[in-house]
Amino acid sequence: MTNKKYSINSILQFSFTFLLVSAFCFTFFPVWKNLINLWLNSDDYSHGFFIVPLALYIIWQKKDKLSALPIEGSWIGFLVSFLALLFFLIGYIGYIETLKSLSMILFIAGSIAFLFGFSILKELMFPICILLFMIPVPSQIFAAATIHLQLFVSAVSAHLVSILGVPLYREGNVIHLPEQTLQVVQACSGMRSLFSLLTLSAVFGYLTLRSNLLRTLLFCSGFPIAVFVNIIRVALLISFIHFLDIDLTKGTLHTVFGLGIFFLALALLFIIKELFIRWDSLSSTD
Repeated sequence: MTNKKYSINSILQFSFTFLLVSAFCFTFFPVWKNLINLWLNSDDYSHGFFIVPLALYIIWQKKDKLSALPIEGSWIGFLVSFLALLFFLIGYIGYIETLKSLSMILFIAGSIAFLFGFSILKELMFPICILLFMIPVPSQIFAAATIHLQLFVSAVSAHLVSILGVPLYREGNVIHLPEQTLQVVQACSGMRSLFSLLTLSAVFGYLTLRSNLLRTLLFCSGFPIAVFVNIIRVALLISFIHFLDIDLTKGTLHTVFGLGIFFLALALLFIIKELFIRWDSLSSTD
């Protein structure tokens, strides 16, 4: 009798798993297609290719802990998955790509809760949330944030180099030098490096810190780091043109210079991470 019960449960588990996987593939295939196309064609979201492997790696690291947890599926998860499909339908009718992508992640969370239970969903919550970083920010929000950052970076950079004696005149994000005119474009606003830094800071904090407060602080540090390094980028561009007559705004030099700035951002993130690790260790020993 017991074996028969387990057999029925196994059949139901397989059937529901097959149903949810089929619904996921059929419904969200266009979403994945659009996301991959975006990652291929946009430098702002090219980091999206690394998000899923990163999430799978974190899940793999948890395999022993996950195997020890009981499987207690909940019908609430099925309702969440159904709600996610409704959100997808709204996004499809309204041509809201962000809502369609978010509904996909909600569907994944609901399916895990339905098939395996909330204890396993809780353990997988971070790798699921990491998937949010592969979804593009709505264009209206992205454009508004970029414009404000461009103006801020332009103003601070121009002020810094003027202290060094560089004669210039700034109009918004356009900086006029005696040698040439520079425009602080979207790539220099900090938005491009911001997404990568936030992803890395979230992962580093989760893997190396125990305090949720320190994890949050490390995650938030991505914002000032991204802005700071791009202020340095623009200030150096102006200084190299004025003092050394070297134009770093195009060609191979521009590519190498951009990589150098990003490595500077990574170095700052690592320094803050190490400081927080020591702080975390001292807190745990008290």
